Amino acid sequence: MLSELALRSKACWGCDKDFLESVRTELTFQADDVRTRRLIVAELADRVVGFAGLDAEPPEGELGNLWVEPESIGTGVGRRLWEHVVEQARTAGFQTLLIEADPHAEGFYLAMGAQRIGTTPSGSIPGRQLPLLRFHTGPVIRA
Repeated sequence: MLSELALRSKACWGCDKDFLESVRTELTFQADDVRTRRLIVAELADRVVGFAGLDAEPPEGELGNLWVEPESIGTGVGRRLWEHVVEQARTAGFQTLLIEADPHAEGFYLAMGAQRIGTTPSGSIPGRQLPLLRFHTGPVIRA
């Protein structure tokens, strides 16, 4: 279910069938992933509308995933998942989170306070570079 949600979310940015097939393995989640990784799902009316993950060990973690059903993009689901992951990271002692962002999602992470620190190679497509961002998990100071 999570794998198909991730693929639907990726497809909403106009990715063609060949592209989606090339990233399918990277976006496939096994039952063991749900049992052993820090994954959180967002539900609305008993339906999973998104999920996110926190990977690695403190002090530096990684946003393993953050995917939202296409019809729920822009409704606040992504922000709530992000906020939950950040809170979990703070509680667990993470000081920073690295984010290998989909280029279409970079703006979201920048709006959440992440900073671009470079690029990183795609795990699925040789030669493709993804935005690499860092988020400091320190307390949020609001003016």
